[in-house]
Amino acid sequence: MRIVHLFFSVFFFSACTAKELKFVSEPYQEPIPIVMEQNKAIATFAGGCFWCTEAVFLEVKGVEKVVSGYIGGKTANPTYKDISSGTTGHAEAIQITYNPSEIAYEDLLEIFFGTHDPTTLNRQGADVGTQYRSEIFYHSIAQKESAEKYIQLLEKEKLYDRVIVTKVSSATQFYLAEDYHQNYYNLNSSQGYCRMVIAPKLEKLRKYYKTKLK
Repeated sequence: MRIVHLFFSVFFFSACTAKELKFVSEPYQEPIPIVMEQNKAIATFAGGCFWCTEAVFLEVKGVEKVVSGYIGGKTANPTYKDISSGTTGHAEAIQITYNPSEIAYEDLLEIFFGTHDPTTLNRQGADVGTQYRSEIFYHSIAQKESAEKYIQLLEKEKLYDRVIVTKVSSATQFYLAEDYHQNYYNLNSSQGYCRMVIAPKLEKLRKYYKTKLK
């Protein structure tokens, strides 16, 4: 797996540079199965505010759909208000439908790690709380192994000076977020958070990952 783009982009998307890393992995549990059509697969990532991660992956080639939602908690049918309390255990996350013949899961991992800080526990920038944690939810043994190997690769390359806190967990029930959260950046690009946080991230995405974009 390649990390060339990640090497350059890590200095922009995190405040860290190099030393000890390790991955945090949950014991294996059978993920909730998703029946997909041929040449379609699912990836589920939590990396801070889902407005940001959704905007990033909507630009990636081979990605056919990105939806924002909640995963990893104990409350059924949570609302944004529920998860914002930090008591339900859910993370803000995105679920990506992609064509694996056009882009590999490992490429999605590269972009995921390159566009958020995997070393800040329950936080991305000014967004603080367990709902903003860094977590990969795998849908197969292959995805689990790829995620763990990628984190081990980051450890070997010593790109950060803090421990990677990204969890690798079995995918549980994914709940769609409210309609106003979907495609948020494209529908609200003049909003302050979009201009100050998401837009600069997209500029760097386009600079360092242009060969992987639509």
